[in-house]
Amino acid sequence: LSWYFHQMSVQLEGIRFEALFMNCTRSLGASFGAEVLDFQLTGTPSGNDIAAIRELWAEHKLLLFRDQSFDEAALVGFSRQFGDLEIHVREEYLSPEHPEVLYVSNIERDGQRIGILSDSEVGWHYDQIYLPKPAVGSLLMADTLPPEGGNTEFADMCAAWEALPEATREKLDGCLANQSYEAFNQAYSVPTNNKQKARSPDIHHPIVRTHPVTGRKALYLCPGMTTEIVGWHADESAEMLVFLFDWTTKPEFVYSHAWQPGDALMWDNACTMHRRDPFDPHHDRLMKRTTILPPAELAVPY
Repeated sequence: LSWYFHQMSVQLEGIRFEALFMNCTRSLGASFGAEVLDFQLTGTPSGNDIAAIRELWAEHKLLLFRDQSFDEAALVGFSRQFGDLEIHVREEYLSPEHPEVLYVSNIERDGQRIGILSDSEVGWHYDQIYLPKPAVGSLLMADTLPPEGGNTEFADMCAAWEALPEATREKLDGCLANQSYEAFNQAYSVPTNNKQKARSPDIHHPIVRTHPVTGRKALYLCPGMTTEIVGWHADESAEMLVFLFDWTTKPEFVYSHAWQPGDALMWDNACTMHRRDPFDPHHDRLMKRTTILPPAELAVPY
């Protein structure tokens, strides 16, 4: 009898968590994104919590958690529930106490900027598309915000792919594209040093990626880092890329997030790209990001 009540308790607990998360979400974009309401990332989430969030993440691609109040240790601890965490190549912008945390900031201390990407516009990009085994996701927490500006936009690359004309999809499927971190840094960031360049040479990835969890296809390219379609004539490659960059950023595929204090955004890096608006450099902005790596068997894009 005790075994029966234990099993019933487990089943009811699962139902309770499923109902909690499914009923306490709010849509963000037209085709993707959801706010998870009344949930704190602090403490030690249960297995049911993590499983439910993982399902929502796969379904919605982008999750927003508002009114969060947690330190870097908690940020790392929560993020690690979803995979190993990367130590970013830009070691000069990592947290001194928790190197899994990358600072995105315009703040200067002792004459040195503490974070990457400062206060200017940051163009559309996929995190780590330039690596052999790109990150599967990122979690970005708002620490210090300017009074306005600095919005982050996300594009649903599954929806963009599925809406393409069939002839275009047939032409692109199976093609490779060149991805360049150096091109991104020249346009939006600061140059890498020789050690960092050696860790991030140009690489070829499929221009149409299969999501390792859902199996859905998504366009896997971005204006910030994709420089050419491999094997195509230069003019034809450039023409197609211009078309795709315009296509993927059409309003129906994009969600724009206006940050509030305590916001944390978790995005799927296999099927969304993002950009940032500029903001007034006279105001401080500090964002803290973890980078979630996929399991080895799901790491290489295909």
